[in-house]
Amino acid sequence: MSEEILVNVTPQETRVALMQQGVAQELHVERAASRGLVGNLFLGVVSRVLPGMQSAFIDVGLDRTAFLHVGDIWTQRGGEQPRPIEKILHDGDSLLVQVVKDPIGTKGARLSTQVSIAGRFLVYLPQESHIGVSQRIEDEAERTLLRERLAALLPADHQGGYIVRTMAETATDAELAADLDYLRRVWGGIQERVRASSAPALLYQDLDLSLRVLRDFVSASTERVLVDSRETFQRLRQFAGEFNLPFADTVQHYPGERPLFELNGVEGEIERALGRRVALKSGGYLIIDQTEALTTVDVNTGGFVGGRSFDDTIFKTNLEAAQAIARQLRLRNLGGIIILDFIDMDSEAHRHAVLAELRKALAPDRTRMTVNGFTSLGLVEMTRKRTRESLAHVLCEPCPTCGGRGELKTARTVCYDILRELVRESRQFDAAEFRVLASQKVIDTFLDEEAQSLAMTEEFIGKPVRLQVESLYNQEQYDIVLV
Repeated sequence: MSEEILVNVTPQETRVALMQQGVAQELHVERAASRGLVGNLFLGVVSRVLPGMQSAFIDVGLDRTAFLHVGDIWTQRGGEQPRPIEKILHDGDSLLVQVVKDPIGTKGARLSTQVSIAGRFLVYLPQESHIGVSQRIEDEAERTLLRERLAALLPADHQGGYIVRTMAETATDAELAADLDYLRRVWGGIQERVRASSAPALLYQDLDLSLRVLRDFVSASTERVLVDSRETFQRLRQFAGEFNLPFADTVQHYPGERPLFELNGVEGEIERALGRRVALKSGGYLIIDQTEALTTVDVNTGGFVGGRSFDDTIFKTNLEAAQAIARQLRLRNLGGIIILDFIDMDSEAHRHAVLAELRKALAPDRTRMTVNGFTSLGLVEMTRKRTRESLAHVLCEPCPTCGGRGELKTARTVCYDILRELVRESRQFDAAEFRVLASQKVIDTFLDEEAQSLAMTEEFIGKPVRLQVESLYNQEQYDIVLV
C-alpha cells in the first residue's frame, strides 16, 4: 500500500504524520525543548547500587538519575552464571550507557550497557561479533543471503557485530557498504569523545525526528516526503545525498500558504486521538482509557443494528474494531500492557477470525508486540513496547481541577465536606465567627438546597457562619477562615 509522509516544522517542534490513502496511520511529535533520549549514549557515574533490587541509579547529567537493571548489563548476557550487581558496579564507577527508554511520568530513563547504533539498513553492535537478521524477515533463504552479502562487505579488520534491518531486503551492496562506513565513523567519533570526556557527559545524540524520517520511516512504498520548511527540506536532501540514499527525489518542499497538516486533515486526527471515544464507521465505538500501568480498550456496538442476526452484528463490529484498535495504538503511541475488551462472542470461529484480523492489522507496526488469545473472561491481552511517551502525555497534562481523575466532587459533596470541617474546627478553636470561602456553585447550594443543613450546623457549633464567593476557586476548593 502506497504511503505519504508529511513533515511539519516550526522552531519549537517537529511533527510527522504517516499517511495511507489520505488517512493518518502514525503521528510523531518532537519538541526542541524536550527531545527524546532513546538511543543517546552517555558516560555515566554510578550514584547508588541497590542490591535488594539488583539495580543501580546512574548519573548521566539529567534532572533525574537514570535506572540500570542487572539484566541490562552487557557482561550478564553470556552463557556464564549471572553475577549480582554489587559485584559488578560500585558507587563512583564510570561506565558507558545507552538510553533504551525515555523518562516516563516519575520514572527516570532506563539504561543498558549494550551499545547499538542504528543506520538505515544495519544496526551496529560494537560489543558483539555475530551477524543477526531482523525477525520480520521470515524467509530463511533470504536471511542466509543477507548474512552472506554483509559478511562479504566487511573489511578484514572489522570489529563488532551487526543486525540487518528489514529495509535491507531491497538494498544494494553499495547502499549496505555506505551504511557500514557511516556506522564505523559514528563509533569512531564516540570512542574519541569517551577518551576526552569526564563523566557525566553526553557522547552521542540520536538523529532528530526530521532526519529519522529518512532513516526509519521511508520505505519502497513511500511515494513522497512532503516538508513545509525549506531549511529542513534542504537538510533532508543533504542527508540523503551524503549517505547515497536512493529516495532523495521523494523529498519535496511544500510551499503552500495553507498549513500542511490542516490541508490533509491531520490536525483533526490529533484532536480525535486525544479523546476517549473513537467512532467506528458502522456506528459502533471504542472507549480508550490510559493509566500509568496499562491501557484498556472497550468495544461497543453503539448505534449499529446489523442485518441478519445479533451474533452477526457483534462479529462485524469486532472485526471493524480490530482494525481501528491497531491504528489507534500507532496514532496514540500507546505502550505497555493493553487489555482489549471485545464484545462477547459465542462462536469459537468468530473469536479466531477477530484475533486473526487483529494480528493482521498490527503487522505493519514497527514496534515490538505480543498478542495473546482470548482469556476465560473474553479479554485479549497484549503488550506493545513503550520507549517514548504516548501522544497524550506529550501534548497534555493532568487537569488541574480534577487532578486527572476525569471527575469532580458535586457541589453538594463539597458542602458536606465543609460542614464536617466546621464542626471539627469549632472543637479546636474558639473563634467568634467562621467564614467559608468557596466557588459560586457551592455557595449557591448552601443558600438553596443545603440552607437547612447550614442552619443546623450553626446551631450545633453555636457560632455564626458567613459565606463568601471566591471566583477563582474551582468546585472542589474551599477555605474556612477563623474571625
